Amino acid sequence: MIPNSQLPTYTKSQLALRNGQDREEIWIAFQGIIYDVTHSRLWKNGKHYEHWAGQDLTEELKDAPHSHSVFEKFKAIATLKV
Repeated sequence: MIPNSQLPTYTKSQLALRNGQDREEIWIAFQGIIYDVTHSRLWKNGKHYEHWAGQDLTEELKDAPHSHSVFEKFKAIATLKV
């Protein structure tokens, strides 16, 4: 696993392009880290229940039925520039 300090940094605009519609990649951000969920069956076409890929889901997770540990299943690929 690559330490977060060694990950590339992407902007919200770059993240937005990885929404499962504009490009094949499906990325989401949580607490400043961008995760690749492209191969998750739960993120088909960039949508997971009422959540859309290509954005920061930090605030939305407060209403989710799972904890932040769900992100441990996915590869951290970048940090999100704020």
